[in-house]
Amino acid sequence: MSNNKAILLLEDGTIFTGRSFGAKGTAVGEVVFNTSMTGYQEITTDPSYFEQILTMTYPMIGNYGTSTDDWESRKLFCSGFIVKENCPFPSNWRDEKTFSDYLKENNVVGLEGIDTRKLVRHIRTQGAMRGIISSSELDANKLRKKLDAYPGLVGRDIVRNVTLGKSYTWTKGVVDVLTGLECKPKPKYKVIAFDFGIKQNILRLLISHGCKVEVVPADTTAAQILKKKPDGVFLSNGPGDPAAVTYAIDAIRGLLGKVPIFGICLGHQLLGLALGGATYKLKFGHRGANHPVKNLETGKIEITSQNHGFCVDINSLKDKNVELTHMNLNDNTLEGLRCKKLKAFSVQYHPEASPGPHDSQYLFKQFTDWMDKSKKAKK
Repeated sequence: MSNNKAILLLEDGTIFTGRSFGAKGTAVGEVVFNTSMTGYQEITTDPSYFEQILTMTYPMIGNYGTSTDDWESRKLFCSGFIVKENCPFPSNWRDEKTFSDYLKENNVVGLEGIDTRKLVRHIRTQGAMRGIISSSELDANKLRKKLDAYPGLVGRDIVRNVTLGKSYTWTKGVVDVLTGLECKPKPKYKVIAFDFGIKQNILRLLISHGCKVEVVPADTTAAQILKKKPDGVFLSNGPGDPAAVTYAIDAIRGLLGKVPIFGICLGHQLLGLALGGATYKLKFGHRGANHPVKNLETGKIEITSQNHGFCVDINSLKDKNVELTHMNLNDNTLEGLRCKKLKAFSVQYHPEASPGPHDSQYLFKQFTDWMDKSKKAKK
């Protein structure tokens, strides 16, 4: 276990001192927390965590090591990673390297040995805030200058920092980890997926539901999409303030009513804005694999995977011909919407899980059903 010191400085002056693991260095970002017990590797490779210093509430992280099969994108996107205890001796038949070595190889600074309960309570009380984590510079005054120069997330378009910037075709379906069998039926639907910071398990599930998928950059226009004549359009997850991604909002407005649309997370927020709604920043966001959401149509409670710091304002959608379909039971915020007239629906949470429960994967079937109806209506 490392004895090298590392510190976390929050914008309100609070300092946490612990031990360094992972890469040596300094990083700034928004300090947030995640309540998942597993899935740390999928979390670090989720582009939605770009410019965030992530704190895990579960006390021991790294006990099953890491595997290249668990990546959700092309690289790690979080700025820093904080745990109560990093496990240096993982045990798993799929393990390839320790979590510390994994962070080190991917240049992510880690901090362990602090009271994560105290940090999480502080964030819950004061709200998510800017912070700086360092294992190479321990002078708080010097770190303060770097932290003060960091602008935060509100009002900034950081989708441009995570989108790949070029189109590509995705062909892999969901693979059973035990049998190695891939679910890849013959494609029936042509889907164009916006890459606002897309997770790979979304793409796998689209393939496994009979879709042929082309992924396009975040700034692709509605005219460019319609020229491809898709059966459906998918709006992906991604980081930051949705109101700042104006080009995506414009593109979605140009697609509404012309092709079935399904959005997740940032895609949900962008759809809400395109429908005339508004968004706002949550006090400390929703991040974890155990958040209860009520399906307002069926009355059933779904346990969901979540990762977002912004939310669609429920009141802003009044008189917009929009149905509210899902509600967060922790704070009664909006988790899903639908506009049948314009053939669009979305959810704030992550039905593709990875990590997380599979309660909500029926939404991918709902998307293919909408595409079926749309194709029949055109005949």
